[in-house]
Amino acid sequence: MSIMNKLFTAVRGAFTEAGEAAVDSQAMRILDQEMKDAKKHLDEAKENLAKVMAEQMGVEREVKRLTSSVSEHEGYAIQAMEKGDDTLALQIAEKIAEFSNDLEAQQSVLDSYNQQISTLKQTIKNTDRNIQSMEREISVVKTTESVQKASSAAAAKFSGTNSSMKSATDSLERIKNRQTKKTDQMNAALELQKSESGDELKDKMKAAGIISSSASGNDILAKLKAKQGK
Repeated sequence: MSIMNKLFTAVRGAFTEAGEAAVDSQAMRILDQEMKDAKKHLDEAKENLAKVMAEQMGVEREVKRLTSSVSEHEGYAIQAMEKGDDTLALQIAEKIAEFSNDLEAQQSVLDSYNQQISTLKQTIKNTDRNIQSMEREISVVKTTESVQKASSAAAAKFSGTNSSMKSATDSLERIKNRQTKKTDQMNAALELQKSESGDELKDKMKAAGIISSSASGNDILAKLKAKQGK
């Protein structure tokens, strides 16, 4: 492969990636528009079905009229034959044939309408069900998208060297260190005060049992009893 072909392939790849990125970034907007288009087409299909059903009703009325006319004229023909008027009976029979031919044609149209309407109704029903299912899935996708955006924003806020959480943690550590240092300074001051007043030495002698601790009530009572005994 020549250099120019490689460059051309690279450029095509870059355009493809850019196009996919653009589609991904607008995926929800595209999906919403596609759903609007699907609903619009479904509404148009329902309107067209209503028109077809109206036409079917007209043909059905015509079939009923022709069927009634055939039946009515058959009765007329029978009456003419009963009266011996074969000429009139033949004329009526020719009219019956005309009605029958029209009836056959209209019945064929009606059958076609019935089949088409049945198919359209089922198609519309399936499409409506699919749209409702798709809307439920879109609702889940949108919720997931919102949660992911919130989680991503929170992660970005509480991670990294400049995040609020990192700053708060650093502040907390500084406060704790300052408090620990303050406590150490207070303890050191107390130790120094004891050393200067001799309290530290007394504490050490008391601990060693060289001098007694502060007198207790039992010690004083024992001394009083000893004085009485003398």
